[in-house]
Amino acid sequence: MSSILEVVGTIFIVLGTLAFVSAAIGVLKLPDLYARISAITTASGLGIALIVLGVLLHEPSALNIVKASLAIVINLATAAVGGHALGRAGYLTGAPLAPQTLYNDLSVYDPPRESTQK
Repeated sequence: MSSILEVVGTIFIVLGTLAFVSAAIGVLKLPDLYARISAITTASGLGIALIVLGVLLHEPSALNIVKASLAIVINLATAAVGGHALGRAGYLTGAPLAPQTLYNDLSVYDPPRESTQK
């Protein structure tokens, strides 16, 4: 029984690692700050949750379940708040939007950008 849990736990850890690898690729390839923040916060939520669950399956106990649950909930809450704070700071300091961005709902004074795609 424990070997099945260890195999599933290892699979979760590998999937969590792949989430972080995809976020790293996103940071390199995505066009602007806002898309990069989205990639990182999504990978943080999913990647850490998978890794923590994988480790929990390697060492299951009641205390570890409580610790893993707290770690996942706290990470999800702080990642969302941190991503929002980074996006707001980027917007307020004038981080440029990608050319593909058509609307800027936060600015009343900027007209919508025209689409370059036909």
